[in-house]
Amino acid sequence: MNLPSVVAKQQQVNATIAQVINQLAPHVVHIRYDIGRDWSGDWAIFFRVLLADEASRGNNLRTVTTQVERMMSERLDFEGMGVISYFNFRSQSEQAAMREPAWM
Repeated sequence: MNLPSVVAKQQQVNATIAQVINQLAPHVVHIRYDIGRDWSGDWAIFFRVLLADEASRGNNLRTVTTQVERMMSERLDFEGMGVISYFNFRSQSEQAAMREPAWM
């Protein structure tokens, strides 16, 4: 099984995540990710982005989610790393209610 090059570039991914969080704080609380295959069998990177409640309200949601996706895509060459990127967003309140370990 051939692994995508993103597996070897996780330090770069982690550094980019730290930059994005720093620039978008306090709206973005943290970003977690997994690398695996998507529904079609293609390699993918699945981001779980935890947002502050205020960032999840009204027009803020669209603005912040667009910024996260744009900034990550500008800094990381997903195609060159052999993955498709997927972004999922959740507010702190949603996570507090759901308490999913993968989002912590």
